Amino acid sequence: MTRCLDCGSQRTSDQCPVCGLTSAAAELVFRKRLLRQMAIFLAGSLIFPYVSGVYPPLDLDAMLVGFGLLFFLSLTLAVFLDRRAHARKEIEVLKHLFTGLIPVPFILSLVLFLNGKLDSPQNVVFHPATIEGHYYMHGMVRGSRRLFVFSWRDGRKYERLAVDTDDYDRFKRGDQVNVGVAPGALKIPWFYGVYRASLPEEPHPADSRMESNAPSSSSNPGSKPASPPR
Repeated sequence: MTRCLDCGSQRTSDQCPVCGLTSAAAELVFRKRLLRQMAIFLAGSLIFPYVSGVYPPLDLDAMLVGFGLLFFLSLTLAVFLDRRAHARKEIEVLKHLFTGLIPVPFILSLVLFLNGKLDSPQNVVFHPATIEGHYYMHGMVRGSRRLFVFSWRDGRKYERLAVDTDDYDRFKRGDQVNVGVAPGALKIPWFYGVYRASLPEEPHPADSRMESNAPSSSSNPGSKPASPPR
């Protein structure tokens, strides 16, 4: 080891000439800082799935998969840093890499929130679609509910719509719906909502019976109106 685990300065003896810590003391300080940084990263990792559902992007599932890979990469890197620090090995490059990953969950959460918050409802475009299926994945806090419809975008077959419990229970396979999509203030298309497609109005059965029982003056002007049923 040629650098101090705490400040990263070059060292020629067991005691760092800059911070004054010995190798054992620098290791202890670094490992405590690593625990605090990991706690902050975990907090951001819990916030991101919740915030991403407020204004869910159309490609939310792909983003969650990518974020999951980032989470396990960061967790593995933190464990690797702890092992190398315990063995008094060089960690300067990996330490900066891990520090740069800490704010990523917060940045992603802020981007997705502002993308929907700053968007105008006037930009929403509705696409007619048919419910092709649904999927529910259980979770520790709340599950993920998806409705599947054929995609209106080129190069894609299905769209997986992130819906709440009410929409998940309300729509069934084969239902005709209108899917609202907003372009996003930061150019990230997000799912606005799903609504049942309006059907043409049909005469009520009671109205049809009344019309059929109504007297026709043109066919028999002298006829009396039928007496009401008893």
